[in-house]
Amino acid sequence: MKNPSDNINYRHTLPIQLRFSDVDRFGHVNNVVYFQFYDLGKSQYFATVCPHVDWSAIGIVAVHVTADFLSQIHGTDEIAVQTAVTAIGTKSFTLAQRVIDIRTNEVKCVGTSVMVTYDLKELESIPLREEWIEAICAYEGKDVRKEKKYHP
Repeated sequence: MKNPSDNINYRHTLPIQLRFSDVDRFGHVNNVVYFQFYDLGKSQYFATVCPHVDWSAIGIVAVHVTADFLSQIHGTDEIAVQTAVTAIGTKSFTLAQRVIDIRTNEVKCVGTSVMVTYDLKELESIPLREEWIEAICAYEGKDVRKEKKYHP
């Protein structure tokens, strides 16, 4: 079966050190831990792509998250999380992420997150800043803005 994440060019890869507490009594990484891996990938992606964001004033919140678990991760595996922005709207953007085995490149899990920019003082969603959009598009090597549809 072809994996849809194979069509995405993941430019951001973060090696993950597995912790003793990540592994459950069955000897594999518990499914809830994958979301922690994805959070680490998101944090590092934005630290790399948009390093000058004032995170005390502006936040990014997840409004929709999915994950497909494809293969187990064991405590001795060497893994990484890969992250890409695949679409940008006015106030939201979509992240594609996957966890891979570094040695074999086997995809262990794929996930998507719809993220919204959020004003932490006014407690409301806000449009993405143009400098973020430009930085993300430049990093991804293509324009990932959603097409605006004209509705008369």
